[in-house]
Amino acid sequence: QVQLVESGGGLVQAGGSLRLSCAASGRTFSSYAMAWFRQAPGKEREFVAAITGSGGYANYADSVKGRFTISRDNAKNTVYLQMNSLKPEDTAVYFCAADLDRLLGYVPPRSDYEYDYWGQGTQVTVSS
Repeated sequence: QVQLVESGGGLVQAGGSLRLSCAASGRTFSSYAMAWFRQAPGKEREFVAAITGSGGYANYADSVKGRFTISRDNAKNTVYLQMNSLKPEDTAVYFCAADLDRLLGYVPPRSDYEYDYWGQGTQVTVSS
C-alpha cells in the first residue's frame, strides 16, 4: 500500500513558477514509477509527466515539455514537479500517482488507469 500526499499548489500569475511535491508513505518508494496528472474543470484527467523508480528516465506531455521538470528524491520518498513559464491553460487540479516499476525496459505509462495509487490532488491556478 502506498499513500500519496501532494502539496505546493496555489495561485500564480502567467509566466510564473511553482513546485509541486508529492510525499509517499512506505519503504519501497524506489520500486514505483511516479507520475503527475492534471484535471481542469469539465475536462478529462490528462497525463503531465512521469519518472521511473530510479529517476533515470522521464517522459512528458507535449504541452508541458520544456517548461515542466519531474524529479524525485528516493531518500525523502518524494517526487517533484517544477513548473515554469506557467500559462492560464495549466490551471487544474494536479494529482500524483504511483505504478510498480517493472524495471528492464519499463516506460512509465501515460494512461491513468495503469496507476494503482493516487493522491488527493492540489489546485494550481494561473491568472492571466
